[in-house]
Amino acid sequence: MVTEKIPKEIQIQQLANTVKQRASALPTKMPAPLLLLLPLLQLLGPAPAEATNRYAIRYTRPGALANAASAQEYLDPTYPLPPPPPMALTCTLPVLSYSFANTYGAAPATAAYAPPLGCPAPWSQVVLSFSVEISGDQYDRVAAVWLDGAELLRTTTAEPTPEGIRWTVRKDVTRYSALLRSPPAGVLSVMLENLVNDVFTGLYNVTVSLEFHGTPPYPLSEVTSSSSDKPKLPESYFQAPADLILPISEATGDSGYWFRIQNSSDSRSRLLTVPASTYRAVLEVFVSPHSNDKFWYSNPPDLYIQTNNLTTGRGNAAYREVVVSVDRRFAGSFVPFPVIYTGGINPLYWQPVSALGAFDLPTYDIELTPFLGLLVDSKTHEIGISVVDGIAEWLVDANLHLWLDPSWLDVEASLGPYQTPRLSISRRYTTQALNGSFSIKAKRKSFFSGWVKSSLGNLTTEVETEVEAKSLVEFTNDGTNKTVQLKVEHETEVVVRSEKRKEIGKLKTEAEYPLSFYLDTEDAGEDGMSIMKGSLSHTLDIQTKVECGSFEGEARLVDEQTAAGWMLVKDHDVINGSATTSQRYRYSDDQWEYQRSIDAADGAVLSDNVSEKYSPPDDLQPAASTCLLGIAKRCDGTASAADIAAM
Repeated sequence: MVTEKIPKEIQIQQLANTVKQRASALPTKMPAPLLLLLPLLQLLGPAPAEATNRYAIRYTRPGALANAASAQEYLDPTYPLPPPPPMALTCTLPVLSYSFANTYGAAPATAAYAPPLGCPAPWSQVVLSFSVEISGDQYDRVAAVWLDGAELLRTTTAEPTPEGIRWTVRKDVTRYSALLRSPPAGVLSVMLENLVNDVFTGLYNVTVSLEFHGTPPYPLSEVTSSSSDKPKLPESYFQAPADLILPISEATGDSGYWFRIQNSSDSRSRLLTVPASTYRAVLEVFVSPHSNDKFWYSNPPDLYIQTNNLTTGRGNAAYREVVVSVDRRFAGSFVPFPVIYTGGINPLYWQPVSALGAFDLPTYDIELTPFLGLLVDSKTHEIGISVVDGIAEWLVDANLHLWLDPSWLDVEASLGPYQTPRLSISRRYTTQALNGSFSIKAKRKSFFSGWVKSSLGNLTTEVETEVEAKSLVEFTNDGTNKTVQLKVEHETEVVVRSEKRKEIGKLKTEAEYPLSFYLDTEDAGEDGMSIMKGSLSHTLDIQTKVECGSFEGEARLVDEQTAAGWMLVKDHDVINGSATTSQRYRYSDDQWEYQRSIDAADGAVLSDNVSEKYSPPDDLQPAASTCLLGIAKRCDGTASAADIAAM
């Protein structure tokens, strides 16, 4: 009896058809909060915690073929930026165009920058456009844009197709007006470390431009003298762009201006002098995890790795907290939003709709006004950043936004009673060979207060923050099934009081971001291939309330993403698969309602529906009152829909 050998390509296709039938049994309803990535499990190959967690797609998907005539556009549904004011001067300034090929380890690409003569400051809005085109094979990469060492944008790239893809990130950068108006050196830098060879052929072709729109929505000099008997904050107190921005970053930028944090004891800092006329201070932090901590929210503890004699460096369990210090005193913290890069979990999920925050990573604002009592003495001070339980590596830097009193050269300030807030954390680990369950509960509450005497009066700022995180990582079925759940809740309240303790301003932000993920890995029985099927649910929910002067308002953003699918994997390569992704983006405030729903399957958009409603106020209010910090940058760009402001 003669047995005909079936060609490998047909074997793979037959296997893919079988997997499709299995995948059809996937639940259409996503499970409750879950999270991140199951490693590859090959027959007699690496154990789950050692297998790869980053993939590149090696076949052409139907959605890409449908767009073969031109580069397919990739999407990141966010709140659309508003049009410029009527009759306003508008200028578009091209700044940089560069092809990032073999740039790994190289210095950033740079270009000269100067504000456009045709659109002088002040501006109602400035928009940064970061456009990318690429074709071929390539991994996802991280990139950043700096102006004189102050970061404007942190982003990651999509993984390309042979036919080519393109996308544009548009970010409101009006909050950096002070820097854009008079840059100290006028150098814009873009870092994107890429590697090109016979296998990874894609070059990232990047263009960066800035759009300037004139006519400010409110006077920029709203700081006026106020007596203690009738204290009053300007309506734009929480929204107006800062008067000065100081970068907290590497001094030279030869390897990018970000600090590279390697472990939990690795604190990076910058020495600086704060002007004596400063009456408000906010630190904006940029952060992204990479290498062994790229998917920190799915990392098992070292106990699991050691018990099973694994060699992976992806450990230290699934809790991370970024901490900010002033002169080595704890000044604020946050658990970072779990951004999923486009090569992670199942890269088929992210074509052509990117993961939440992947194109415009959120930033985190720490109110440092209570600490001005330490900073406004014309001496040098240290601003530091560290990552609790972090391992290599984290890319972090920050911008210190300062508001200066035009009437007083020297303010008076004092920090109130200070106590370092304690981190309450409990860990429960159980392990049996390659099976294990690892849960962590963490909580930190902090309260800081301090007064500043300026032309606004003697005002006390109180900052109360509560951060709570719960994570669960489970391995079952001899480590071939992985379930991850993460839920983070963050609440911050900033209250400004008069000398007589009357509340005259308040900003409250509540953020919640659950992430759920399940992945089942089966040995495909041929050439070390694996079949991986799973589902995902990811949400960003932010509510913001502002009370300032005569203005009161609130806004809410809910951005939800679900995905399900399967993939056939060999080593780091996805050679077949199928996936569906749905995203529901909803924003509302006192005047606006905006919704966008996108459904995609196998690389193609099936539906993209937008609805928008505007209800103008009965009487026209100052434009500043339509700006709500942390939700929509419709006026000064204090924070984008992706940003988690006042964290």
